[in-house]
Amino acid sequence: MSLVTDAKNGKITEEMKTVAAFEGLEPEFIRRGIAAGRVVIPTSPYRDVQLCGLGEGLTTKVNASIGSSSDISSVDMEIEKAQAAEAAGADTLMELGTGGDFLEIRKRVIDSVSLSVGSVPLYQAFIEAANKHGSIVDMTADDLFKATADQAKLGTNFMAIHTGINNIVLDRLKKHGRYGGLCSRGGAFMTAWMLHNEMENPLYSEFDYLCEILKEHDVVLSTGNGMRAGAIHDATDRAQIQELIINSECAQLAHDKYDLQVIVEGPGHVPLDEVEMNVKLMKAMSNHKPFYMLGPLVTDISPGRDHIVTAIGASVAAAAGCDFLCYVTPAEHLALPNKADVIEGVKTSKIAAHIGDMVRLGKRDEDLAMARARGSLNWEEMYKHALDPEYARSIRDSRAPEDEDACTMCGNFCALKIVNENYDLLK
Repeated sequence: MSLVTDAKNGKITEEMKTVAAFEGLEPEFIRRGIAAGRVVIPTSPYRDVQLCGLGEGLTTKVNASIGSSSDISSVDMEIEKAQAAEAAGADTLMELGTGGDFLEIRKRVIDSVSLSVGSVPLYQAFIEAANKHGSIVDMTADDLFKATADQAKLGTNFMAIHTGINNIVLDRLKKHGRYGGLCSRGGAFMTAWMLHNEMENPLYSEFDYLCEILKEHDVVLSTGNGMRAGAIHDATDRAQIQELIINSECAQLAHDKYDLQVIVEGPGHVPLDEVEMNVKLMKAMSNHKPFYMLGPLVTDISPGRDHIVTAIGASVAAAAGCDFLCYVTPAEHLALPNKADVIEGVKTSKIAAHIGDMVRLGKRDEDLAMARARGSLNWEEMYKHALDPEYARSIRDSRAPEDEDACTMCGNFCALKIVNENYDLLK
C-alpha cells in the first residue's frame, strides 16, 4: 500500500511522523498534504533512506545532480561527489550518468549515500539503443519501460520522466521556434525519436503502464520538463506551457487513479521578472503539486558563475512557492562538475532555499540569532548560526585580528565595539 493510499484512508504512517518532527509540524498536516497531492515523501521498498518531505508548508529542499558522461566516466569520482553533496547539506541526489555501466554506477552511488536518489531512465534507454543499434531513434518502447523498472529495483526513489512531450507539444515547438534550442537531454532524445519514427511518445501514450511500474516499485513520479528554456528569451513560450498542461494532467491522473506521489518539474532559464509568475502558474495548473525548479538561471551571460545566477533566481522562486530546487554548479554549461563544484553548488543553493523560506514560511529565527550574536561580537555564537560555519571560521582565522573582539575589516575602529563601549542599544 502506498503512502498516498494510507493518507487518503486517514492513516498516519511512521514516515509522516518523521517528516513532521523534522519540519516542526503536526503529523496530520503531512497526512493531509500527501492525500491532496501537495506533499511527497520519497521512499523505496529496496533501501532505507533519510526521509525528506517536499511540498507546500515544508522547508525548501535542494537537490544535487551528479553523473558520468561519455567523456569522463569514473565510478569512484561519482561516489566521491555523491558523498560530498550529502556532507554539504543536499537534501536529495540525482544520478544522471550517460557514460559507462549505467546500472553498476547507479547501484554503487545509491549504496554510498543515505539520501533519496533520483534518475532519468530515458537516458539509459536511448543511449543503450545507440550503443546496440547505432542510433537513438532505434529505441523501442519496451526498452524504455525496461530501463524504468531496472532502475527502480536499485532503490531509486524518484524519477524524472518526460510524460508531457507529445505531438501537440512538438507542433507548438516547431511553429514558434527557439533562440537557444533544447537544453534538456531528455527533451532532445524524445523529440528526435518521435520525429524520426513519426510516433507518439510512449511515456504519454502508455502512461497507465508507466504508472503501474512506478506503483509496483514505490517510485515518486517527477514529470520531466523537456521543453524548459535554455535561454531566457525562450522562457514561458508556447511549447513550455503546452508541456506543463500535459504534465499537470498526467500528474493528477497518477495521483488520483494510481495513488502515486508526484512532483511537477519547472523551467530552467527564466528572466527575473517572470520567475514568480512561472511558479504561480505551475502551482495553479498542477493543483499545487510539489514544484521542482531546475535553477532557475536569470541571465545567460555568466558562465563560470551560474551557481550565483541560479541563487538569485532560486531565492525568488522559493519565496514565491517553489518547493524543491535543483542546484547549479560553477561548471554549468562548461564541463562535468568535479567535487569542488558540487560542494559550491549545494552550499549556494542552500542559501537560496533559506532566503526563500524567510519569505514563504516566515523563518527568520536564525537571522535574528545571528543579529544578536553580531551585535554582541560573540564570534562562536555567530559561527553556530552560520549556514557554513567552517568556511566562515576559516576566513576569519586566515586574517586574524590583533583585537580578538573585532575583525581585520575595521580593526580598532569596529563600529559594533565602539557602540557597545558607549551605549546600551542591544535588545
